[in-house]
Formats: sequence, structure tokens, C-alpha cells
Amino acid sequence: MPGCTLCPIPVAFGHVLSGLLQHRRHSLFVVDCFLDSFLEFCIPAMRLFVALNLPKKERDRIYRASRVLRECEFPVHWKEPEHYHVTLKFLGEVAEDRLEGVQDALDHVASTTGRLDLAVEGFGAFPTIRRPDVIWVGIEPSPALRCLKQDVEWALMACGFERETRAFHPHLTLGRADGEDGAGAFRGLDDKAANLTYQGHVTLRKLDLMRSHLSKSGVPRYTLKHSTSFEG
Repeated sequence: MPGCTLCPIPVAFGHVLSGLLQHRRHSLFVVDCFLDSFLEFCIPAMRLFVALNLPKKERDRIYRASRVLRECEFPVHWKEPEHYHVTLKFLGEVAEDRLEGVQDALDHVASTTGRLDLAVEGFGAFPTIRRPDVIWVGIEPSPALRCLKQDVEWALMACGFERETRAFHPHLTLGRADGEDGAGAFRGLDDKAANLTYQGHVTLRKLDLMRSHLSKSGVPRYTLKHSTSFEG
């Protein structure tokens, strides 16, 4: 069997050896991909978002003010007041090994932020009041609130999260509409919302990391995962 002039190994054997090495590299690649997927599956993940939580007294006031909407029997899944919050950023499913980095990022943001004064007023809906997906009470997008939103976005970009590019419309979600009903099911909602007057002012001193737990019924439940005080 002819061999290489610089090496006593026959050419045919060299081809076989090369094929074995390529197969080994491919096998190692497959194993690495499997291990990555396996570890990702095994590490617990949490559905997280960054939020501002209003004082209980203010949440109860909003709940009482929106009573007339709940009594109209619109096809809406109304939230309990303990779940009212202002979402600053939704993070999605986050592995537990990334949690410390997220908490450190929020701690840094809070350390440079002073207490936050918010104005709460006006009822509305997304995308429209006549065919809503979400019914809300509005939060004035003050310069301080917008700055906080930007600071959260930039801090979490360093943790690998994409920056949100959509316009920021701060609000408290009061309820979510049943997607199976058409616009006719919400006839009169626009007048009801327009006739409701509500004004509130709150001072917030904390930034919260919240966890969303999805129940079998599809209605989420929220728990506090981390809280950091404004110190700026």
C-alpha cells in the first residue's frame, strides 16, 4: 500500500484516521449541544419583571373608584388591588443563575435615584377603549419616571437583556379583556371611563423585581423577588 513520502502511514489509513477525527469532533459538538440544552432545562427559570408597587391605601382607592366598571359586567378579568403595579420592564423567563446579576443592576439604578413622585389619573384602554385588550388607570410620564425607565433599560442591557424600543406608556392594569368577545361586548365602556374622575399622588421609595406565577386558570399571581430602596 503506497504511503506518504514524509510519513510511513499509508494514504488509505490516513483517510480513515482523518474521518475518525472528524467524526469525533462532530460527536463532541453534539455532546456539548446536548449538555447546554440539558443544563438550560435543569436550571430553574422564573418569569420576572421590574415594577413600581403603589402603597396599599392608593391601590384600594383606585379599586373603589373603578367599581362602576366592574359592575357593568363587561367580559373582563379584573385584577385584585394587591396586583396593581407599574411595569417598567418585562424580562421574561430568567434562569436562576442570572438572578444575582439582575439584582445588582437594579441596586445600582436605585442607588442613583431619588424618591419618585407619581401622579395617578384617568382611565383608558389599549389598544382602544371600544375594543380593549387591557383596561388601565394612567400614570403621568414625568421626566423623573422616564429617566428611571431609561436607567433600568441600560442597566439590564449589560446583563444581556434587549432594550425596549416601544413608546413608554406608564399605567396600572385594572383588567384584561376576554379575547373571544367582539367590540359589541364593550358598548358603553367609553362613556363609563370618560365619566370617571380620579386623581391621586404617591411618593415611591423602592424599585421591585417581581415574579409572575401562571396558574392553571391562566390568571397570573405576583410575588416580590427583590426590592431595593432609592438612595439618590
